[in-house]
Amino acid sequence: MIVLKSPREIEKMHEAGKLLASTHKEIAKLIKPGVTTWDIEVFVDEYLKKHGATPEQKGYRGYEYATCASVNDEVCHGFPRKQALKEGDIVTIDMVVRLNGGLADSAWSYAVGEVDPQTQKLLDVTKTALYKGIEQVKIGNRIGDIGHAIQTYVEAEGFSVVRDFIGHGIGAVIHEKPDVPHFGFPGKGPRIKEGMVFTIEPMVNIGHWATKMDANGWTARTMDGSLSAQYEHTIAVTKDGILILTDQEEEKTAGSH
Repeated sequence: MIVLKSPREIEKMHEAGKLLASTHKEIAKLIKPGVTTWDIEVFVDEYLKKHGATPEQKGYRGYEYATCASVNDEVCHGFPRKQALKEGDIVTIDMVVRLNGGLADSAWSYAVGEVDPQTQKLLDVTKTALYKGIEQVKIGNRIGDIGHAIQTYVEAEGFSVVRDFIGHGIGAVIHEKPDVPHFGFPGKGPRIKEGMVFTIEPMVNIGHWATKMDANGWTARTMDGSLSAQYEHTIAVTKDGILILTDQEEEKTAGSH
């Protein structure tokens, strides 16, 4: 069942989203060769605490960390660790923030120092794919329209969209309905309605879309060892249009119904 959110609930989630966005902006200042994802983990844990928020991932199904930190061929759910990031690496930091009862979820990929042109293209295409998906979020459209727009764009650029991990509804808990695949057919899936809140979070690989699981039971990586990137926003559908709750630029309404 898809739980529709009231304007008051969306406002609470928006406050959490603003804090999450500010956390990512601070992380961007920290990313450089020599920094570890453990440094970022400690920073995020303390930053959220200082702002009266909690990292919702910590303790979720036994997960121990405030962040997921996925490096290079890791697709998602990488553990923070004390190994230094190197020039040319990419790292995705994913987190869920709870603030005053509201939840928000956002992942962002970062280049570590200078990256090669193919890696930069992966980052650019993945971020653009996120916004191509967001453009399809209109009252009356269907969830399948989002995935189709993302897949069509990404594959035209010569990359692949991960199938094993998808976007999701979010509200009282991290994962709710609807499921939001980043691939598929237009005109399929639930119809988009006012009050829906969900994530769009394409994971894009330079090589094949297939993934495999590490022995830790959490971390997924590309089957072929190719690089993977991810960008994620939490989106609310309001009567006035679409609100990107985790927007790092400014709080604005993107599009309308």
